[in-house]
Amino acid sequence: MAKGFNKVVILGNLTRDPELRTTPNGQSVASFSLAINRQWRNSEGETQEAVDFVDCTAWGKVAEIIEQYMEKGRPLLVSGRLQSSSWEQDGKKRSKLEVVVEDFNFISDGRGGSSKPSSSKDDTTIEDIDEEPVDLSDIPF
Repeated sequence: MAKGFNKVVILGNLTRDPELRTTPNGQSVASFSLAINRQWRNSEGETQEAVDFVDCTAWGKVAEIIEQYMEKGRPLLVSGRLQSSSWEQDGKKRSKLEVVVEDFNFISDGRGGSSKPSSSKDDTTIEDIDEEPVDLSDIPF
């Protein structure tokens, strides 16, 4: 039997702020959902649009970083594996397919970065740099 391959890479916008929890053994886990927009042209040449919603789960340090820096509406690129689970609820069988996040990249959305607003202000100012050319002999390496 051939060995399987389970890898997914998606780019979408968070539908809600990530929810961080801690398991009884101290492991961090974050849950969030990504909205993935797509466009295509139908047989009449009209542009059609649809949105797919994908549930994601991140563990450990990855979960903590995503929860710390991401918020609803921000774009995020994730890669990981698909995982299915099934259970019974109120006598009905339920199932779910989600992405278990193994890696991620923050994506700039043009709103000045992709981090949550901080409670502390950084009053650092940047001075103008002289227009003089750099003397390469001044560089120590």
